[in-house]
Amino acid sequence: MAEATIPVDPFNPGQVFACLGFLEAADILLGGAEGGFAWDDASADVTFTVRAAGDEDPVAAVLTFVAQAEVASLAPHESANATEKWKVPTSILATGAPFPYPDPASPATLPAVLRAGDRAIVINYWGDATERDNVKFWAGAAGYPGAALARDALDLARPVMDQAREAPFSLSAVQSSSFRFDWRRDYIPMDVGFSPNDHSDVKMTGFPLVELLAAIGVTHARPLRVNRLTYRYGIIGNDNVLLAPMFLRGALGCARLPFRTRTFRMALGWPGQEGQARCITDVTEETTS
Repeated sequence: MAEATIPVDPFNPGQVFACLGFLEAADILLGGAEGGFAWDDASADVTFTVRAAGDEDPVAAVLTFVAQAEVASLAPHESANATEKWKVPTSILATGAPFPYPDPASPATLPAVLRAGDRAIVINYWGDATERDNVKFWAGAAGYPGAALARDALDLARPVMDQAREAPFSLSAVQSSSFRFDWRRDYIPMDVGFSPNDHSDVKMTGFPLVELLAAIGVTHARPLRVNRLTYRYGIIGNDNVLLAPMFLRGALGCARLPFRTRTFRMALGWPGQEGQARCITDVTEETTS
């Protein structure tokens, strides 16, 4: 078993989701993954540790996979949906092959698959048709697909991936669109007094690796929805004990677990027309009794 530790800001929901993304990806790529958060009440510093089978640094293994991966969309047999319009290839599944939800009404919510050699990681949270909230904060213009957003984030991160090992959530790039998980990029035009979209010399800096890994992280876990503009999420840590993914998934959704816990509440707003895209505007920590 090998393990690796990275810094994380628990007041940034995207970074917390991305920690689960590292855990989920390490479990797929290496097997036997476990993880946990660690903090000291006397310090603001928080870290996340992931451990997986084998001798390879699990964080480095995930970053290497991302650097090598290509993105495609997945569509069920005989689907009319495709993403070639956005220069993302579409893989049509064979007749009878399982598909995670009913064939969507548009290509926007086709699942995305990251492939490198014979290894693959699927991202499909945005099309969830169960009772779980799909935490789809983005609303692409002209139906811009989630698979294209994943491709864009990967293309921005890939050239500088060698700089990401020690502090992957600090990797930044000029980013015009995203899944809206990392609130350091987002804004409400009415609140800031202007729209950067109206000024060609204003470039928004985003955090593509956070966005991509957060999308992987919420594939099997979701923050707890209070209402359309309020969510809660949690992290767990237990000294130096690392836990199986199911425990961190449960903690993200604020399940009651017998481990040291911190919970947070995030508020969202409408950056544009109400009912479309949402962006995170504020995060506060909840007190525990």
